[in-house]
Amino acid sequence: MLVGFRAANVLSFRGELELSLLAPDGSDRAARTAAGLSISPVAAVFGANASGKTNVLEAMRWMRHAVLDSVADWARVEGVPRRPFALEREAANETSLFEVDVVLGRDRYVYGFEVSDVRVETEWLHIYPGGSRRRQVWFERDAERPEHGQPEYRFPSDWLKGAKRPLIDYTRPNALFLTAAGSLQMKQLAPLHDWFKHNLWLVRLGDDLLQRDTRMRWALLRPGFRERVEGLLTVADLGIIGLEVQDRGEETPEVSLIHLGKDGPVPFDMRQQESFGTLAWFAFLGPLIEALDDGAMLLVDELDSSLHPLLVAEVVRLFEDPVANARGAQLVFTGHDVTLLSKAHVERPLDREQVWITEKRKIGESELYPLTSVGVRADESLERGYLRGRYGGVPRIGLGGMALEVERHAPGGDA
Repeated sequence: MLVGFRAANVLSFRGELELSLLAPDGSDRAARTAAGLSISPVAAVFGANASGKTNVLEAMRWMRHAVLDSVADWARVEGVPRRPFALEREAANETSLFEVDVVLGRDRYVYGFEVSDVRVETEWLHIYPGGSRRRQVWFERDAERPEHGQPEYRFPSDWLKGAKRPLIDYTRPNALFLTAAGSLQMKQLAPLHDWFKHNLWLVRLGDDLLQRDTRMRWALLRPGFRERVEGLLTVADLGIIGLEVQDRGEETPEVSLIHLGKDGPVPFDMRQQESFGTLAWFAFLGPLIEALDDGAMLLVDELDSSLHPLLVAEVVRLFEDPVANARGAQLVFTGHDVTLLSKAHVERPLDREQVWITEKRKIGESELYPLTSVGVRADESLERGYLRGRYGGVPRIGLGGMALEVERHAPGGDA
């Protein structure tokens, strides 16, 4: 499970961003205990448009790409294809930082690296075995050490077993040691490398919807998967009572959603007769089910886009349900649906500790901070406080400002 994520000098974040899923003592949400830590299954990021919400997820996704593909993909480019903060020239001369804190089995792994445009500058892996507070340094890498007559790689103890020289020789200056270890199947580092492989799946709008739709159609041919999808389509109250799947061999399966009409069941052509909201829910079910099955972390950009607030709330509750989410899957999502913060629902889906805010500063720099850092009272209306701008993360738009701007530039106006 993910305990926390840190990054700096990436996309719209000039300084350090830190997202924590540690649940505070006494939290009434369904936190999981792992390696002696209480970890939340859900974190939500709210903020104005263009404030950096999506970039939090994109930074996590970029780290996943780096760990899985730096050996193969970065061999085709010069240096490191990173994206530092673009609104300050000095940022291009400074490194970008990425670090995850995860629990795998009974052990806690803290892994990170810093990259410049040219190479991997530093890389490290520290382990806290069995949930203890005693840190084991498995390896540390510093590209500047050879300039001072010291080896680039340090293995301070014998915790990391096996021959390391072939692995070091295989790792280019612009590739990660962990990527090389995964490629050469180094046994002790395989769990961490596999975590990146099976986690941080980013679900977003646009072309991704069509890709997920196609993947879902193939998945429906798997035994038992179709029944699970039918159940989640039915419970969403979309007027759907089932689905038909036509296996077309090597071609993408044809899928029709069945609606109950006056004269009986009626199949709808998905691409011509279904609403965008229905298509969005259908395409989302694949990642949702796979995350629950694998106990994986799912990243969702604009979860509330095209989905009713009650449906979004049920998705959040699904990850918080210890029975339905028996494998400890986690959900990190962005959105604007402030009803998730209100008591309009029978039970408020999100607690204060699960909410994060992104704010864009005047120089275009994004900031991420927890809602709890702004002094929220336990009994106050989070929805009202957020919309009134008390916590930040809302557009700075004056009441009627848009109408005045349109009037000003209208023919005969004061422009």
